[in-house]
Amino acid sequence: MTSPGDVELAVEAGADAVGVILAESARRVSLDELPAIAAAIPLFVARIGVLADQGGREANALRALGFTLQFNGDESPSDCDELAGGTPYIKAFHVGPMDREIDLEQCGAYANAFWMFDSRVPALRGGTGVAFDWHLVEPVSEAHRIVISGGLNPDNIGVCVRRVRPFAVDVRSGIETAGAKDPEKMRAFVRTVRAADAS
Repeated sequence: MTSPGDVELAVEAGADAVGVILAESARRVSLDELPAIAAAIPLFVARIGVLADQGGREANALRALGFTLQFNGDESPSDCDELAGGTPYIKAFHVGPMDREIDLEQCGAYANAFWMFDSRVPALRGGTGVAFDWHLVEPVSEAHRIVISGGLNPDNIGVCVRRVRPFAVDVRSGIETAGAKDPEKMRAFVRTVRAADAS
């Protein structure tokens, strides 16, 4: 989300959580913009703040406003634990087209994390609009609560939810038109997730 208006659209569509990106991104928001966006997030809607190899200033600002931290960079387990202040967080792992399995030892080192799996695209840490091969994470999802991201949209999210059965899904470009949040796509995405989850 890049504005209070984006948050209102997501909440109206039925999102369980909304996120802001403080890492390098076309959707990056500044620390000055953060309080107004946070104020638009109602009670019982989770708030997620995305960082990538950043320090305590950004992490502290997010935590002070009740955001759960999501780390999309090369942060070590100790970095994540310190920046998250001992609270649970989300750690993104990037899956490339040449990968044949998930490195569970690497993932397991992040003991306080929900594991997010996103597409690996050179020079990008997220928001790629590209899906990865979901069958790689199907066995992982049977034993762990995972989050799926990367290339999700209203057309493919139903298949993803039914196949992988993730704990949560994350969408950015898949609910946008010309770089702006699209209310119809947002509503369609949530409806499809709900229907797939129920089935």
